[in-house]
Amino acid sequence: MSEIKKVATRVGFGNALVELGAKRDDFIVLDADLAAATQTGMFKKAFPDRFYDCGIAEANMMGIAAGIAATGKKVVCSSFAMFAAGRAFEQVRNSIGYPHLNVIIGATHAGISVGEDGATHQCCEDIALMRTIPGMTIINPADVTEAQKAVKAAFELDGPVYMRFGRLAVPVIFDDSYRFEVGKGVELRAGGDVTIIATGLLVNEALQAYELLKNEGISARVINMHTIKPLDRDIVIKAAEETGAIVTAEEHSVIGGLGGAVSELLSEECPVPVLKLGVYDTFGHSGPAAELLDEFGLRAVNIADKAKRAVAMKK
Repeated sequence: MSEIKKVATRVGFGNALVELGAKRDDFIVLDADLAAATQTGMFKKAFPDRFYDCGIAEANMMGIAAGIAATGKKVVCSSFAMFAAGRAFEQVRNSIGYPHLNVIIGATHAGISVGEDGATHQCCEDIALMRTIPGMTIINPADVTEAQKAVKAAFELDGPVYMRFGRLAVPVIFDDSYRFEVGKGVELRAGGDVTIIATGLLVNEALQAYELLKNEGISARVINMHTIKPLDRDIVIKAAEETGAIVTAEEHSVIGGLGGAVSELLSEECPVPVLKLGVYDTFGHSGPAAELLDEFGLRAVNIADKAKRAVAMKK
């Protein structure tokens, strides 16, 4: 069996910026002393006159991004998720969100899979924070191909965009023919017993869970929810109506993320059992990424167990 190709989604972020930079000159890129890690260093190398290192001053970087965007330019600013969404929340809210400026925030190193960097850097709250900002679009790609296409799509949007990328190399799911559309969930597997709605690196785990469930005679539908805000209401409601049970899976707190968004929608529109899989109201800790994903229950077997519980709840 050939080895599965694995690439971090942050690499797709860097590649897309370089590709876009060669085609358009109406944007600049800012970083907060982390260009090698966030992959904006690719853009810096190709277009040094359009790249600015703002130093370890993320809040200030957001203010600079807002000022430049107010002149009519697109701005991409990047740092680790903990600092882009956490440390700089006030500036993102007041300086970028409130005036609805065209700033794309490329937040890398999100979630438990940051690994050895530990709890201070394992941001599992960023989606929840960004969801509260009116008009903010939130995109969380599942693989490097989707990440690259998502960045290009984000450039066509009006208003602020929060893009979540990972440190860990993850399996490549999609090829170049894959069509990405902001705000539209993608059904990857058909099924009638339960629906698994996953985002980010948990999409690959959901696909594996599909196979585990199939072996047990359970037909699971798998949806890749790459855009968490605006949520694809139609695909979620249709899945709830047709399968009668939902499992959400994300590398984020179960509070305020994808699971929260799905639960809020279905509690009003189509109440069915919804079980959330994610990080359960706890901080992470340092360790190898793969081992942490096992420890925190962010694997296919955990998704499959949730799905079986959800099916049982329908009876």
